[in-house]
Amino acid sequence: MLFWHNQLEHLWPSPGELYSGPPSSLLRESLPLPYLKQEELPNIPSMEPPCPAFQYVLRAATSPAVKQQEEALTYLNQGQSYEVQMLCNSKLGDAPRWPGLLKSVVHVVFHDRRLQYTEQQQLDGWRWSRPGDRILDIDVPLSVGVIEPQVLPSQLNTVEFHWDPTKRTSLFLQVHCISTEFTPRKKGGEKGVPFRLQIDTFKPSDKELPPEHLHSAGCLIKVFKPKGADRKLKTDREKIEKQPLHERDKYQTACESTVFMECSPWPEPSAEPYPPLSPLALTSSHSCKLLSPERERLCCSPPFILDTLRGNPAEGLDPGASILETQQWLHRHRFSSYCRILANFTGTDLLKLTRQDLIQICGAADGIRLFNTLRARPIRHRLTLYVAQEASRQENEVPKNSDSGFYQEISLDELSAVELMGKLAELLALPANQIHRLFHQGPGGILILLSDQVVQNLKDESYFVAVVKKVQNPDGYYLVLT
Repeated sequence: MLFWHNQLEHLWPSPGELYSGPPSSLLRESLPLPYLKQEELPNIPSMEPPCPAFQYVLRAATSPAVKQQEEALTYLNQGQSYEVQMLCNSKLGDAPRWPGLLKSVVHVVFHDRRLQYTEQQQLDGWRWSRPGDRILDIDVPLSVGVIEPQVLPSQLNTVEFHWDPTKRTSLFLQVHCISTEFTPRKKGGEKGVPFRLQIDTFKPSDKELPPEHLHSAGCLIKVFKPKGADRKLKTDREKIEKQPLHERDKYQTACESTVFMECSPWPEPSAEPYPPLSPLALTSSHSCKLLSPERERLCCSPPFILDTLRGNPAEGLDPGASILETQQWLHRHRFSSYCRILANFTGTDLLKLTRQDLIQICGAADGIRLFNTLRARPIRHRLTLYVAQEASRQENEVPKNSDSGFYQEISLDELSAVELMGKLAELLALPANQIHRLFHQGPGGILILLSDQVVQNLKDESYFVAVVKKVQNPDGYYLVLT
């Protein structure tokens, strides 16, 4: 009895092409089906894996030093053009749905989750250190079948293009950043971070509707300085060849090309740029949460609106602060760019973070600044003086001041004569541009001209009486501290 099975036609060769021998040797063993069962059995699983609708192949060899359970890793040279073949399986029934051009978006993103949380800050730092350069670019002269390539200046790590799935399409890409640029600088031998090269394919829609997502796939890459990828690949091969035979089985077999693996689509730049962290985000990767409309409005509000919120900008963060109050505190202290990351934190949660935690979330510069701001003590001025105004002999000598005769505090930070003169003019209600000289009464009643060096040598918390002397030529005042 013969059983016929309807299967999809694939591009692989037939058994007769693969094996040379009598036709009888090509017969399969019969499946354990019920005897004399005439109806079809729709639940019989196919022995062949389903073919994906799209396939992207990077013409670069994978590393042989990757263990079996890990994702394949490919080494690339900085600035070198690499071909990515865009393949579409026209045998599938979905192919007629795509009669026109398709749009694909290529990203180079961080594979490390810790860097994903601070991706925008990392990219801004790279932009500042490499002005005018891009992370990802298309080599248009070498590319085939690439239509309308677009490189957005605001997105250094993203390129877009259109292509016809019925024609040959080869995209040549260049990655200009190296993996060690995003690792903490040490004395040498830094281990570079891996990137994810991902392609998202969409079907353009009509009537200004969002495009329909069709397929997404990506691969893991590391980028080295020119010719560094070749040396690293050679080193990995020599390392594996020195391993015993039973140890080599633990590693993947290197391939001449890298096949992209299917994955979820990368979020659009207009959406959340990075998922918000919860207080448990340092130990759990499943704590993402969308912002409520009120908190979304708060995170997107301009700084001048947030300045009107209650609270003193110099105050520390209250451990009992709610999530909303914590967001307001971050805005007041110029940490607005991290409000989305810390969207689920209360005051207690934020104060529990260590210095290293904040560096991992906000980067080195802002992480240290946030740590110091959270634990800042009240600023102590460098010099504090107490000054009282001598009662005027004649009312027309100086402007009237109701506080004359009482000592008032003057705090100095720059320890300069100009700073002291400005503070005295404000205290005595005198025009600062009309105070021509500032003296200090020394031993025996002598007058010492107050210079920066004299101000720096004044004793902290000293007290003086300010005597105002009016002069005629030029018109103005002399101040004497007695």
